[in-house]
Amino acid sequence: MPDDVVLTAEPRSDRGSGAAGRLRRAGRLPAVVYGLGGEPSSVTVETHELDLILTHGVNTLITLRLDGDDQLTLARQVQRDPVRGDLVHVDFIRVRTDVAINAEVAVHLEGEAEGTKSGGVVDQQLFSLQIQAKPQDIPASLVLDISALEIGDHLRVSDLALPAGVATEVDPETLVVTVAAPRVAAVEEGEGEEGEAAEGEEGAAPAAEASSEGDGGDASED
Repeated sequence: MPDDVVLTAEPRSDRGSGAAGRLRRAGRLPAVVYGLGGEPSSVTVETHELDLILTHGVNTLITLRLDGDDQLTLARQVQRDPVRGDLVHVDFIRVRTDVAINAEVAVHLEGEAEGTKSGGVVDQQLFSLQIQAKPQDIPASLVLDISALEIGDHLRVSDLALPAGVATEVDPETLVVTVAAPRVAAVEEGEGEEGEAAEGEEGAAPAAEASSEGDGGDASED
């Protein structure tokens, strides 16, 4: 995606769900622009054009062109229809290239864990990471290579290679991914332990009966 992503916006004066519905049917998306101490502005943008931009990631820098004024922004609070997936509303937050901001970046796994060849199951527990970075330094995603992981191995936030200029306040011990033992094997092992315990209990009963009989025999002889 080129660095100079420009999206033209138009002022929006009509409010309410009825007006918003008419805009969407016309291929326009209701939006709000705010941040950096400026007044919030209600605008509309071309829905399809924004949708194409967002396919490159929600952290794509967008130059919003409004009434001849260019404002550097990021798309936030992106709302979609839960059934159709169509864009419904979006907020644009104004940013500066010299000021770090908070952002959420997707975490993707790369490679096939060695442990899966023995039936291990990859269990990803962290799918995104909260970071702090200047807008132009925000990565599209973070990639973690899991190829060397055996059953019982895991990787934590501290194992993520953060690009230069990117930091996180998330606990470095937070688990990102583990390779668990096969569920079937774990269940069978548990059942085996229960079976051994049951056999032990059954085996103990005759011994107790024998002891009881022995005691009875001694008493009759006395």
